[in-house]
Amino acid sequence: MLPFLLNPAYKDYIWGGVKLRDQFGKDGPAPLAESWELSAHPDGDAVIASGPLAGTRFSAFIKDNPAALGSRCPAGDFPVMVKLIDAAQNLSVQVHPDDAYGMRVEGERGKTEMWYILDCEPGAFLYFGFEREISADEARRRIADNTITEVLHKAPVHPGDVFFIAAGTVHAIGAGILLAEIQENSNTTYRVYDFGRVGADGKPRPLHIDKAMQVARLAPASQDAPGAEPPRTVAGGTLRRLAGCAYFTADTLKLAGRYSHAPGNASFVSVLCLDGRASLCCGDETLTLKKGGSAFVPADAPEFALDGEGAFLLTTV
Repeated sequence: MLPFLLNPAYKDYIWGGVKLRDQFGKDGPAPLAESWELSAHPDGDAVIASGPLAGTRFSAFIKDNPAALGSRCPAGDFPVMVKLIDAAQNLSVQVHPDDAYGMRVEGERGKTEMWYILDCEPGAFLYFGFEREISADEARRRIADNTITEVLHKAPVHPGDVFFIAAGTVHAIGAGILLAEIQENSNTTYRVYDFGRVGADGKPRPLHIDKAMQVARLAPASQDAPGAEPPRTVAGGTLRRLAGCAYFTADTLKLAGRYSHAPGNASFVSVLCLDGRASLCCGDETLTLKKGGSAFVPADAPEFALDGEGAFLLTTV
C-alpha cells in the first residue's frame, strides 16, 4: 500500500491563536488552537487527502487495512496522535491518567505525551510538575485560593526543546508557545486550574479535581525523554531521536538531499513537515510536502524517500 496525504481535524479552543494559520497555512477557524495531523480519534478524525481513498476518514482506513499499522500495533487499535498546538494564552493546568485508570474510568487509553518546541515568544515558559512534593490537601487548598501555580515548576522554553510528559504529570503549556505534540490516542484531560477563565458560553470551564487527585503525582517531574539520542548524520541529512518509549518513537529529520527509509511491516511512519519542502517518493507515488503538510506511510509500503530540504517530524511505534 502506498503513502497518502492527510487533512487534519481542527480545534478552536479559546486559548488558540493565529500561528497555525500564518506560519503553517492551516485554514481552520480563528482562533485556531490545535490541528490534529495524525488522528483516528472520534473527537477529531483526520481525512485522507490524496490518492484513490481521498475523502475517507482515517479511522475507517485503519479499520479496513490493519496491515497498514504494522506488527507493533494491535489489530484495529491505532495507538498515537500527532498535533500542532498554538497557545496564544496559557492552557489550563491539567493532568492525564495512565492506561489502567483511563480504561477503567473513561473507556479509553491514558495519555503519555511529548512536546517538541517549534517557536516561542521571549520569556515563554510552561508549567511542568511541582517545585516540591505536596499533599493532596495542600493541592486542593491552593486550587481553591488561586495559588496552585506558586508551587508548580516553571520551565523556560526555547525552540528545539523536548519535554516528555508521563501520565500523571501536572502540566500546562504557557502563552506564546508553538509546539508539536506526540501522544497516546486519547482525549482524556482532567482540568485542575483554569486561571478564572470562562468558556464561549460565558461560564467557567469545569474542573475535574477529584479525578485529578486520583491520578496526579504531586511532586517534581523530569522532562528527560526516554530513548533520546543526540543528532547523527545520515544519508540525506541529520536525524535526532527525540524520544523512544513504549507508546511511540519520535525523530526529527533535518533534510538536505535524499533520505530513504523502509517501514519493513513493523510500523507505519507519520511524516509531518515542520519547515521547507520535499517530495515523498514511494513506488509510483510522489507526494509533495510543504510546511504544515502531513503524510501517512503504511507499514506495508515499500521503501520511501524524502527528497528536498527542510525539517520533518517522523513518528512510529
